Amino acid sequence: MREIALDTETTGFEPATGDRVVEIGCVEMHNRVRTGKVWHAYLNPERDMPLPAFQVHGLSSQFLSDKPLFSKVAQDFLDFIADSPLVIHNAQFDMKFLNSELVKAGMEQIPFTRAIDTVGIARRKFPGAPAKLDALCKRFNIDLSARVKHGALLDAELLADVYLELMGGRQEAMQLAATQLTAAEQAAEAKQAATTIPRREFPVTEQELAAHEVFMKKLKDPLWLKDTA
Repeated sequence: MREIALDTETTGFEPATGDRVVEIGCVEMHNRVRTGKVWHAYLNPERDMPLPAFQVHGLSSQFLSDKPLFSKVAQDFLDFIADSPLVIHNAQFDMKFLNSELVKAGMEQIPFTRAIDTVGIARRKFPGAPAKLDALCKRFNIDLSARVKHGALLDAELLADVYLELMGGRQEAMQLAATQLTAAEQAAEAKQAATTIPRREFPVTEQELAAHEVFMKKLKDPLWLKDTA
């Protein structure tokens, strides 16, 4: 099963008031395990970078000034995600920005039904507990040392690991118990499985037999004494 962990960075909170996407990071997963394939782009938002947004991700207007417009990379982005489900932390936020950019580029929007919102999964699994990505990484002992500031690709990679844990953990997803064995190892396992366990004796005392006899006499009309012919 192919899924894409996805994250964006933006100039703010609301595309309807002019905020734009400045970074997209995508991480491919098969059976909820990262394959190593990623898609990443910095984007020129064609506007200034508000200070609060800069303090979150550290992407300045100067740094982004020579980066491509979304419209130039949109098809490449769509080709990468193809028709795979999109695993997103707080999907409502990222999806509204991506669809706003697609509309500006004259392209079809991505149906929200394709999004898997890990915030909702975390809140259902851990009611009342913090559901932010950082908090979930700490809960699952996922290394956060590289996360000095928010970054779309790094966050997508962390999200892929968090999603794996939310959905049952590495043992279930990677099927570690189903690793291939050599012929010799298979033969050894078969021999071990076929080994007869030595018979153990459990002697019954006279006192136990007498107590059993007394108990049996207390039973009224036991089935094993009925005539079933």
